[in-house]
Amino acid sequence: MDNFSKYTLNKKIAKKFILENFSSDYTKKDPKKVSLGYPSYGWEEVYEALESMLEMKTTMGKKVKEFERLFAKYIGVKYALMVNSGSSANLLALSILSNPILKNRKIKENDEIITPAITWSTTVFPIINIHAKPVFVDVDPRSYNIDTKKIEKAITKKTKAILPVHLLGNPCKMNEIRKIAKENNLYVIEDCCEALGAKIKNKKVGSFGELGTFSFFISHHITTMEGGMLVTNNESFYELGKSLRAHGWARELKNKKQIEKKYPNINSNFLFSNLGFNLRPTEIQGGFGIHQIKKLDKFLTIRKSNADFWRKNLSKFSEFIDLTYVEPNHFHANMLFAIKVKKNEYFRRNDLVKYLEKNGIETRPVMTGNFVMQPVTKMIKFKVSGKLVNSTDVMQNSFLIGNHQDIDSNSRKYVLEQITKFIKSRTSR
Repeated sequence: MDNFSKYTLNKKIAKKFILENFSSDYTKKDPKKVSLGYPSYGWEEVYEALESMLEMKTTMGKKVKEFERLFAKYIGVKYALMVNSGSSANLLALSILSNPILKNRKIKENDEIITPAITWSTTVFPIINIHAKPVFVDVDPRSYNIDTKKIEKAITKKTKAILPVHLLGNPCKMNEIRKIAKENNLYVIEDCCEALGAKIKNKKVGSFGELGTFSFFISHHITTMEGGMLVTNNESFYELGKSLRAHGWARELKNKKQIEKKYPNINSNFLFSNLGFNLRPTEIQGGFGIHQIKKLDKFLTIRKSNADFWRKNLSKFSEFIDLTYVEPNHFHANMLFAIKVKKNEYFRRNDLVKYLEKNGIETRPVMTGNFVMQPVTKMIKFKVSGKLVNSTDVMQNSFLIGNHQDIDSNSRKYVLEQITKFIKSRTSR
């Protein structure tokens, strides 16, 4: 242990040690093996983790705060709160808006929150957790994002919020959503867990709504292994979030001294002024984030380059497949790459998927598909507004392939070659 500590305490020596002992899989690239995701961290993150462990300072502290500062600056908001997952970020956002401390516009039991049917489970479950009701609306068939025209039709007297999901990194029509929200006095909570770095003109997603959420899961744009972030420009929400994130105690709050004066007989470090969870991240995760955020734009450039290559070269097969549409002035963060197989006489979605999997190209469904069709909905209260035709179509006919920072020109050419080979072999019969 002493020898190991000596290596890690000297950054130059530590770098050499870590790189020499890094997993060989990290540097070995096989263009014929294209995964859905790949860890994006390097020796700097490993060093940061080792340093925290050797100093025995692993509980949320200065590294987390530094990452929060860098993240808020990157998104263009005043406040950022790191949590232990993107799922927790969604739970925290909705718990803020339903907290008893809020006197006006609080989301109450059985109030309704409009959200798209094509989504992820942990966008839906926090709505249930606060005893509100998800109202599912259909998606735009071109972008897979929430159809803004369907939002207006879904609004009732019980509607309190809109929860759009920037699916796969493709920004929703936030200007239209903000307009609808303003006209109807609704909150907007942006689920950006798949969309870090996406923007409309020069404004990043996460900065349009009252609250925005992000995920740093191992396969996302940047990783802290597990981890997430809540962002806002509202100081009251930020202060409330700090308390809810950590047990409901007052120790991190701006008005801590006022609360202490009110309860002088209670130890100030263990003064619980609100409800709360334990959603705190670790210093190890914060340390990862400090280095990962600096690499993000490079990763986004690689993802865009891959997606642009596939879009350009697969366009000749538009008779058989559809690719998602990106609105003008929208910057797609390209978390994964979606392909929809059109109805044709030669092949179906599953035929193409099986062929790609057989040839080393991983695939997966488009998130949960039409969430209403998932068996868990038998256990929850929800509403459906209108027909979910497009959501069902996406679920039945679309699939995803990987698009991440480790896919190089050889890998993306291999993907193109395999899709081309399959389609030509089927259609030339």
